[in-house]
Amino acid sequence: MAIEQKDVLFTLVKSLSKSEKRQFKLYVGRLGGNADANFISLFNLLDKVSSFNDDLILKKTNIKKQQISNTKAHLYKQILVSLRLNPVHQNVRSQIREQFDFASILYNKGLYKQSLKILDKAKELALSSGENNSAYEIVEFEKVIESQYITRSLSNRADELAKQAKELSLRNVRASKLSNLSLQLYSLMLKEGYVKDDVDSKKVTLYFEKRLPSYKLSELGFREKLFLYKAHLWHSLIMQDFVLGYKYSQKWVDLFEENPEMKIQNPVFYLKGVNYLLESLYLIKRKTKFNKVLEKLNFDIENENIALNENTTTLTFLYYSQNKLNLYFLEGRFNKGIVYTTKLLEQIKQFETKIDAHHIMVFYYKIACMYFGAGKNEECIFYLEKIISNKDLKMREDLLCFTRVLNLVAHYDAGLDYDIDKLIISTYKFLIKMNDLHEVQRKMISFLKNLSTIYPQDIHKAFVKLHKELSEFENHPYEKRAFLYLDVISWLESKIQNVPVETIIKQKAQKLIK
Repeated sequence: MAIEQKDVLFTLVKSLSKSEKRQFKLYVGRLGGNADANFISLFNLLDKVSSFNDDLILKKTNIKKQQISNTKAHLYKQILVSLRLNPVHQNVRSQIREQFDFASILYNKGLYKQSLKILDKAKELALSSGENNSAYEIVEFEKVIESQYITRSLSNRADELAKQAKELSLRNVRASKLSNLSLQLYSLMLKEGYVKDDVDSKKVTLYFEKRLPSYKLSELGFREKLFLYKAHLWHSLIMQDFVLGYKYSQKWVDLFEENPEMKIQNPVFYLKGVNYLLESLYLIKRKTKFNKVLEKLNFDIENENIALNENTTTLTFLYYSQNKLNLYFLEGRFNKGIVYTTKLLEQIKQFETKIDAHHIMVFYYKIACMYFGAGKNEECIFYLEKIISNKDLKMREDLLCFTRVLNLVAHYDAGLDYDIDKLIISTYKFLIKMNDLHEVQRKMISFLKNLSTIYPQDIHKAFVKLHKELSEFENHPYEKRAFLYLDVISWLESKIQNVPVETIIKQKAQKLIK
């Protein structure tokens, strides 16, 4: 049976660019004895085939069955070594590590003075780049060498190194606590979504405040500030304070604008900051500012102002595409958005091995919403079914819940109501199981459930009544999130006014001047 993308070696080989393959062959060919080596034969085989298994290796190479495991492991290691030597993959961290390794070699040869000289330069680079963990490791190594390379200045030098080690240790501990907090809040966001009531709100705030270390902003370095803003951003998003989320995502991006060299050293963090800034602007409906930030991101991508590698190329696609969809939502241009999704679906196929299932399903939900806004409900249902039928999906619970609710509404709108009662029951059970049944959802389900008992001449009144009831929740601290995933209010207004929902949202979009 073909192993294909599940095999880590095969995946690595297929990820190599032409230049990387050429460098690998030059690297392993530096010694004539490698020309007929088993791992070279295996590399050439994997490079040519689209899938493979161990039987194919035995058939196409001289590798014996008992040699396969070791040969694969050796090839994997050699590819990584080759990639490490590639200038494309060199960065500040790798430069620091390289200098540290050189210093270690010199130290082992007893050349202490030369070793200390290299370490001093590496430490300077680490400190100026915000790589405090590496700087601390260098200082600790300097202390070891200084204890053996005795000079008259040892006393002062010892005090200097001890002070430096203490300061770096405190910084690293603080940065670690802040990064842990931001990661834990991010995990909480993915699993639980937004707070649902006052109990949740108090619980999250207590969780945040308990783990937030004390600090003076003026004493924080780049990395500490980055993790601090990330932690505050996640806290504000979970609390549904989207204005505060905008504030901290802007601080995150501004941090990079104030330290432009960090865009090159930490392109992933910069891209994530821009993405969360766009997401925050979308949530508070700042259309004009949103568009400017998205245009700048597109400009930076096209002009390669961001350090691009395979990882950042995937992220730029992911972030730009998701926010491009959000722009169509903000502007109410659903039919134009559908034209864009045709191209987008082709790109998703190109990146599907590099994007996790969660993000692909988020794309499907947004595409479903695009079709719903354009009044194409059957197409909307098609993409929602991709999410609902994925039983192994690890996705944010709030998105799973609103997928079900939108599916229910789309079935009603499409006139596919022959099984609507069963669909209502299954949706209700799913929401109860997820513990995510909000008042907005409850009223929506109750309304759709009772539609069959309402006389045709009374349906308009029923829509007006539901619109009035749900409008009370638009600015509710915990219920408003329902409208982030499904603009029920605009849908009801389209029913009341008997016009397409796209027309309603376009009218509202024209008022978003900020």
